[in-house]
Amino acid sequence: MTLQEYDYARESPSKLAASCLLLALTMKNLGGWTPTLEYYSGYSAQDLHPLVKRLNFLFTYQPRDKLNAVRSKYSHRVFFEVAKVTPMDMLKLEEALTSC
Repeated sequence: MTLQEYDYARESPSKLAASCLLLALTMKNLGGWTPTLEYYSGYSAQDLHPLVKRLNFLFTYQPRDKLNAVRSKYSHRVFFEVAKVTPMDMLKLEEALTSC
C-alpha cells in the first residue's frame, strides 16, 4: 500500500519494514518490540511509533475502489487472508505502543 503513497517514499525501506512488523505484531497481539528486534533492525520501538501510527491510519482509511485485484489475491488462504485483516483502533494502538 505504501508503494503508491508519495509520503512514504522518503522513509528508509528498513524503517518502513520494521514499522510494518511492529504494527503486525501489535495487531495480532504477538508481543512487542524485543531487544533482539531492536538490535538487528537498529530501531527502538520509540523510533517506530510515529510511522506505525501513520501506517495504521493508511490501513484504516484506504480507498476500497482501488487495487481490487491485489485485494482479491491477498484475500486467499494461501496468503493467510491478510487483505481481510481489520485495522486496529487508534486508541488501542496508542495504548499498545506505550506499553512497548
